[in-house]
Amino acid sequence: MSENQCIGFIGSGNMGTALIKGMIQSKLFSKQQLFAFDKDDKSLKRALDFFGLNRCNSIAEIMKSCSIVLLCVKPQNMQAALDEIKMHVNEHHLIISIAAGITIEMIESLLGRNMSVIRVMPNTPALVQKGISALSAGGNVKPEDMRIAIKIFGAVGETVEVDESMMNAVTALSGSGPGFVFRIMECMVESGVELGLDRHVSQRLVVQTLLGSACLAKNSDLSLSGLREMVTSPGGTTSAGLSIFEQMGLESIVRRAIDAACNRSLDLGRK
Repeated sequence: MSENQCIGFIGSGNMGTALIKGMIQSKLFSKQQLFAFDKDDKSLKRALDFFGLNRCNSIAEIMKSCSIVLLCVKPQNMQAALDEIKMHVNEHHLIISIAAGITIEMIESLLGRNMSVIRVMPNTPALVQKGISALSAGGNVKPEDMRIAIKIFGAVGETVEVDESMMNAVTALSGSGPGFVFRIMECMVESGVELGLDRHVSQRLVVQTLLGSACLAKNSDLSLSGLREMVTSPGGTTSAGLSIFEQMGLESIVRRAIDAACNRSLDLGRK
């Protein structure tokens, strides 16, 4: 990516803000390279005031100023955004969408032309450069386009390339995954409080336990099952807790939650 190549954000909500923050903190991108537009002026002003990037007052201005355009709008707002974009897009633009459920084919169809389009599913740990983003390339994407996209999302965590047919599964697993993990953490903290722990202490214990467990899983040669068995002594405390998980059908609950998120992603793509 050349030093003067600019990146435009259409949408400055939670995910757009996470990406902007991570990209700036990575120091791989300067504020001068980043432009943003959002129809929600309050959301845009918060992002501009906090990060000090460049303001655009319209989608047309984004398209004129930037060769790389990130679509960070909600799926239900995608058609309206693309209707404006198509009046200003040209073959030199790289379009990157992070909208759940919106296919590359839909984007190209709404733009009315074959474009370089990359679909990405990031997640909110991008806020602390610990995210993971799955990327799928459209048929018109050149190797250099993909290298640029990987650099952008690599600035906020890890990246994987997947076939677009797997994107709904990715959305359910890693896109929605942080929400599932946070809910489990909430339950663990409340359980600690009910057992008499101070809430602040309970939260510290839970957060560091999950953080440490994730780091151990990432760096260990053992499988997840192996790691679980390592901490589970026969007849011990962990075994007692895990037996409740089994009795209550934890695996079924998790699978149903992932399936529900995946099906919702499919529904968003149909609307």
